[in-house]
Amino acid sequence: MNGLPPNAVLLAFEGPDRYSMVGGLGTRVTELSAALAAVGVRTTLVFVGDPQLPAVERPDANLEYRRWCQWISAYHLGGVYDGEWGKSDDFKVSVPPFVADSIVEPAAQRGEDVLVIAEDWQTAPAVIELDRVLTERGTRDRAVLMWNANNTYGFDSMDWPALVRAARVTTVSRYMKFELRARGIESLVIPNGIPERIVGGPPEELVRALDSALARRPLFVKVGRYDEDKRWMQAVDAFARVRAEHPQATLIVRGGREPYGDAIFARARELGLHVEDVSIASREPEAFVERLAAAEGAIVNLRTFVPEELLYALYHVADAVLANSGKEPFGLVGLEVMAASGLAVTGSTGEDYAQPFENAIVCDTGDGRELAAYLNVLIADPSLAHSIRAAGAATAERYTWPIVLEILARKIL
Repeated sequence: MNGLPPNAVLLAFEGPDRYSMVGGLGTRVTELSAALAAVGVRTTLVFVGDPQLPAVERPDANLEYRRWCQWISAYHLGGVYDGEWGKSDDFKVSVPPFVADSIVEPAAQRGEDVLVIAEDWQTAPAVIELDRVLTERGTRDRAVLMWNANNTYGFDSMDWPALVRAARVTTVSRYMKFELRARGIESLVIPNGIPERIVGGPPEELVRALDSALARRPLFVKVGRYDEDKRWMQAVDAFARVRAEHPQATLIVRGGREPYGDAIFARARELGLHVEDVSIASREPEAFVERLAAAEGAIVNLRTFVPEELLYALYHVADAVLANSGKEPFGLVGLEVMAASGLAVTGSTGEDYAQPFENAIVCDTGDGRELAAYLNVLIADPSLAHSIRAAGAATAERYTWPIVLEILARKIL
């Protein structure tokens, strides 16, 4: 592909391991690394990996995983961000020499360049150090250093002047660009992407099975961390209002382990909503569908891993998927819903792709009454819901990784 160097390195805390996959960042770097490899770029993904897995893995001829900080993670089994300060310090010290010695130097000897993309605040010190190491060794001109902001976490602890000198700052949306500009930082906007494999929706057989099993309607789905920014309280309040008019309405949720979940479900019970916890030991689609069909709660709380195929099938059969965040740097879930031919309800911050009542429902506030009003409009007007789904599916096709890589290639400075 014109404009992309033949070599790339992605630096991130999150990655493809269950240990490392917390949210959108893990999905982003996993899919971005695979997309780069697919177009022939020799790609190395360096991330804080599962301490029980191999330090080096090659899932593809052009793709290498390097699991970092495993010696620290062995003492912090709670996940990638357990012990993150120690991991960040180790990342800063050990990653730059590895990249300089094992990737940039060999590429320079071949007369090739290396694209380095680092993600979020934990990797910023490593980028600054990598710039210094490469300059000291005389190979800085062979590396394109980019640091990408996916959210505002850690902004107050960063050495911005040093980072701007070391790397080109990028971000994923106009919302994040404004957040950076408020700190005096100029940035390039390169949007997130979705893999081509999810465009066109989930398998029809699975969709039919879920659609038949989930007979109680209207059906809503919400997936995300238990965090105030995700506007869970708005979703619960809106759902209670809708259920007052539609007693069979069901909300299927999948959250994390965050303590805020207790407050969310306490609010639901306060509103008279029965919360049913559902665990599914098997990952077989039939077991998943059967257990959901038997669930009777107004809110069905999935306390289990949901495979990608099943998750996208849920997005497809739901009357709406509530990705109604109040602060969303990009909004990857909304775009994934569109790719599954689902109907996305988003917030109005970083979701540049969302157009209200055209390809999505867009909430401007955190008021449950606003969301409930929009959901009732969809219930009353199936033709509008159908047109939004169709437009959303067309939107998703414009955000596949090959298209995003074309944007990246043209913005490399």
